[in-house]
This record gives sequence, C-alpha cells and structure tokens, in this order.
Amino acid sequence: MNPADLKFNKTHEWVHLEASEDGKIATIGISQFAVEQLTDLVYIGLPEVGRTLAAGESFGEIESVKAVSDLYSPVSGDVLEVNSTLSDNLEVFSEDPYGAGWIMKVKVTDESGIDQLLDEATYAKQCAEEG
Repeated sequence: MNPADLKFNKTHEWVHLEASEDGKIATIGISQFAVEQLTDLVYIGLPEVGRTLAAGESFGEIESVKAVSDLYSPVSGDVLEVNSTLSDNLEVFSEDPYGAGWIMKVKVTDESGIDQLLDEATYAKQCAEEG
C-alpha cells in the first residue's frame, strides 16, 4: 500500500479504509518509522478474531530487543482477521510494513474517530519531531 493513501495514529499504527457491503473495513499495521525505532523485533501479541475494540484501545503488543510497546487500535470495530503469519516472520515488518506487514482487519462500527487520524504529511512531521 502507498503510505499517501493511509491514515496514521499518533502512536504509529497505520490504517487503510475500504468500503464493503457492510460498511468500512480497516486494515491496520505499524508504520515504517515505528519498525525502525524498535529494531530487532522478537515478538508480537495479536488480538483474537471477534474481539471488539474501541479507538485508542490496546489490542496487543510488539517486543524488540530494546522495548515492549503496546499497539493501539486507530478505529472502533470488530476484529475480522489477524495476520497469524507474523508471529513466525517478524522480518516482514522491515521488508514490507505497509503490505505483507498488516496486523489485523477490523469491521468499523464507529467512524467518529477517523477524523482524528493523521494524513501522511502530518504524520511525517510528527516523526521528524520525535526524531
């Protein structure tokens, strides 16, 4: 996916929204900036399919040799699918964070928080400030 087509959480998760027959489906992952800051990933905790999430709620964690970081949902909804291949192949985050590195797909149940997400330019500025 092209990062210009994504929205970003201030906590470094990205979201790609697609229209479906039942509403919107959000594909969620972590940004390349987050992957570069964490380096050497060793573990990811994935949410369970069927779990209901609120925007801003922690849905799992990602661990590197440097730190453990919570992962936060950028949208409210129900987890439809998780990328279970990530547990055994964390390198995919470094190789393709905006494609094969997706973490979960969520059926959006409340779109009110979507306007709070950042576009790529605003997110890039935030990352530059965090350095």
